[in-house]
Amino acid sequence: MKEFAYQRAVDVPGALALLGADPDARFLGGGTNLVDLMKTGVERPGRLVDVRELPLDGIESTQDGGLRIGATVTNSDLAAHPDVRRDYPALTQAVLAGASGQLRNMATVGGNLLQRTRCGYFADVSKPCNKRVPGSGCPAIEGEHHNHAILGASDHCVATHPSDLGVALTAFDAVVSYETVDGPGRLPLTEFYLPVGDTPHLETALPPGALITGVTLPPSPVAANSRYRKVRERASYAFAIGSIAAALDVRDGVVQDVRLAFGAVASRPWRAHTAERALIGGPADAAAFAAAADAELAAARPLPHNGYKVTLMRNLVIAVLSELAEEAR
Repeated sequence: MKEFAYQRAVDVPGALALLGADPDARFLGGGTNLVDLMKTGVERPGRLVDVRELPLDGIESTQDGGLRIGATVTNSDLAAHPDVRRDYPALTQAVLAGASGQLRNMATVGGNLLQRTRCGYFADVSKPCNKRVPGSGCPAIEGEHHNHAILGASDHCVATHPSDLGVALTAFDAVVSYETVDGPGRLPLTEFYLPVGDTPHLETALPPGALITGVTLPPSPVAANSRYRKVRERASYAFAIGSIAAALDVRDGVVQDVRLAFGAVASRPWRAHTAERALIGGPADAAAFAAAADAELAAARPLPHNGYKVTLMRNLVIAVLSELAEEAR
């Protein structure tokens, strides 16, 4: 492990200044991903700027009825917050599905959104990886890829994004707030992650040196009837092979509003806009849910050993939306 310096920031301007003074520095939140990557040599910062003690650990209602979540809020505190449990239950479920209690106590909201892929080739510095070393290749395409992307991938990278929290936040139109030395900025989560294209090493649209300060959820009445469902290869905590965040508003058997986002199928949380458009104004039944899933998954381009994910995601859409429709009656 490379020797590194450590400094604790006491305020946001100070954190930005510390990072700006050292091009080899990185922000440190809970460290549940970054420190692991430092141990394997994937990440090699010369300095860690600890932002855990910054005053960004609050959860509060916005004037319009939404919710503002600070970047250093722990996953445990987020999952337990009464407003989150009442108004965005899929968010609580996603966090609880994401990791063990010990990890949730450490992991932060901002850090969760910035976690790196769990692709085995990315994590192994003895192997080529375009995400880690641009231009070196993507051995997953011909190698082990059973849990890799079926949507939005490219010839340069087929890795998936690991966040459960990010999937639920994407379904509810979350907006990421950040600070830079030039001032604040905001990014809708649907624009936060960059398409993989031919530059998979460029993962987010954050400006260089930016510090995530929080996430805002707009008011969303449909989110109160929501669910997060995660499929994994073992019953204990593991990364998803497929997941869905869904919310549904049904009146007199007709879909009034719906939100859908998929996890573990692309390099970023996948907002299922095509399926949503197919459902709104139509019947809330299994046939309609299946047709909507098929419309979304028509863009899937599975590899030889991960085509099962198409069927898995189709079944998840039907099952979860059917459960929500039944509860709405």
